[in-house]
Amino acid sequence: MQRFDLRTITPTPWKNGGGSTRELACWPQGAGLEDFGWRVSAARIERAGPFSAFAGVDRQIMLLTGDGVHLRGAGIDHCLDQPWQPFAFAGEVPVQCELLGGASMDFNLMLRRGAWRGNVAVVHDQPVSASGHAAGLCLVLRGAWRANAGAVLSEGQGLWWSEPCALVMQPASSQGCTLAWVSLEMAE
Repeated sequence: MQRFDLRTITPTPWKNGGGSTRELACWPQGAGLEDFGWRVSAARIERAGPFSAFAGVDRQIMLLTGDGVHLRGAGIDHCLDQPWQPFAFAGEVPVQCELLGGASMDFNLMLRRGAWRGNVAVVHDQPVSASGHAAGLCLVLRGAWRANAGAVLSEGQGLWWSEPCALVMQPASSQGCTLAWVSLEMAE
């Protein structure tokens, strides 16, 4: 199991100059954009422009902070303007992004189609377990969460794992705790 803090991950600028990405986890470790099985990142979108195309990749995105963006493409016309509401689309579809105001930060899950499947869920004020999942990731969105009755993670911190584990995340306070939870399985 690996621990991370979003604030300490160095952002990588996009080639088109429209933003930057912080990679939270990638499998296999060290894989590039052409050969990952799954990848989770947080991106800062600073100006309008096209999303990068990823053939054969299923994507899920959700707004973390900011005013959000309007996504348009073949079969896509979606305003990503409500925090913590995942939206799924095929990575090969050309998508144009327009800002709805200032810069925004989003959370991204990318899955190599046919190799991995998974989803992004948002958990509020209740325990969640990694039991039964091949891999996964969690990111504290609000409040504090306790991992296996031990370490406490605060907003922007998280864990990821690449094999089945006994992780249980529990809210560390009575209410107001929110967690992004990514569960991953190898495709059959």
